[in-house]
Amino acid sequence: MSPIVFYHRCVAMKSTPGTAREVFLTFLQLGLTAFGGPTAHIGYFRRALVERRAWLSDAQFTHLLALCQFLPGPASSQLGFALGYERAGWRGAMAAFCAFTLPSAVMLFGFAQLALTLHSATGEALFKGLKLVAVVIVADALWGMSRQLCNDTRRRLIGLFAFGLLMTIQSGWAQWLVILLGALSGALWLTQAPAMPTETALRKPGKRVALILAAIAMVLLAVLPLLAQNGQPLFTLMDIFYRAGALVFGGGHVVLPLLEAPLIGSAALSESQFLTGYGIAQAVPGPLFTVAAFYGALFDTGMHSVIGATVALAAIFLPGFLLLAAVLPYWQRISAHPQLTNTLAGVNAAVVGILAAAWINPVVSASVVHWTDGLIALAGFAALRYWRLSPLWIIAGCVGATLGQVLLSA
Repeated sequence: MSPIVFYHRCVAMKSTPGTAREVFLTFLQLGLTAFGGPTAHIGYFRRALVERRAWLSDAQFTHLLALCQFLPGPASSQLGFALGYERAGWRGAMAAFCAFTLPSAVMLFGFAQLALTLHSATGEALFKGLKLVAVVIVADALWGMSRQLCNDTRRRLIGLFAFGLLMTIQSGWAQWLVILLGALSGALWLTQAPAMPTETALRKPGKRVALILAAIAMVLLAVLPLLAQNGQPLFTLMDIFYRAGALVFGGGHVVLPLLEAPLIGSAALSESQFLTGYGIAQAVPGPLFTVAAFYGALFDTGMHSVIGATVALAAIFLPGFLLLAAVLPYWQRISAHPQLTNTLAGVNAAVVGILAAAWINPVVSASVVHWTDGLIALAGFAALRYWRLSPLWIIAGCVGATLGQVLLSA
């Protein structure tokens, strides 16, 4: 053990429990430097909080990670919220969320303002390159998820069925049907799922508080669609992002198809704006769900774009955090049932099909309009998947290629 690691462990043991300020500064550093998506974020958390600072043990970390992967919502952000709560209670949880989310949210809001004003040929080439980044990143996520979550014949069949259904039925409700069928298929058809980790000593809210939070989550899920029917754009925005955050499984990339139908289908955003935001989200550190700040800023609420961005951002994260706090006191009992693991495995296999359908439409269909676009995307995928280059290099390459096309044609 190095002297630096030993020092951090000693300080952590003496200062437990921690403070919200300590949590905020630690997660702000992570929010400014954590590139690479949800899987990479989990690795950053473990190195910073388990290995370096010893805020909790490996067993406790694994236990919280299993819970966040079990629940719908942004797993890495939920894990950060849970780690902040474990360290410094509710203040620590909010400090972790704000510090980890704020840097990327501010950057995406700034890009949204740029998207509203930049309409030159150079600007169009820039945004076209970012759309091709979305093609590459979603393809890479799909490749990795299919190998991990569809690793036997039955899971592959669930994924293929989900893909076929969504390519046949072009409707937002079909995604919820696919998730439900995936859960039923997992519970009734899949076998030999590994048992989830058993509980270790962790801070958790009281059961009464947990039930109140669960009730709030369910009431909002039921009431927001009714409020949105009144035609108030702000409630419509809140409903779209709250439902996406409440029902997304499989990580940040899967939020793409859940937002596609309500945002593009209702003409709130164009396909170009939608995919540009997703491409930009790959270029900033922090959680992918902060793309909500970009979409919310462009959504016409009749108010300042800051309000739209803030509402969308809060709405997409809120259900995941409410569910996390609601389930935490009961997690030991829930995780003792391996059948639930099979159910989750079925959902995850269906999620691969959902992401595959979204990759075809709208990601590829709206981005690859010429054979040169396909060549750029293929080169980017090879660089990311086989040459293991950073996503930042992929962004630079795709944008540089589309800008080069403009210069050559000028």
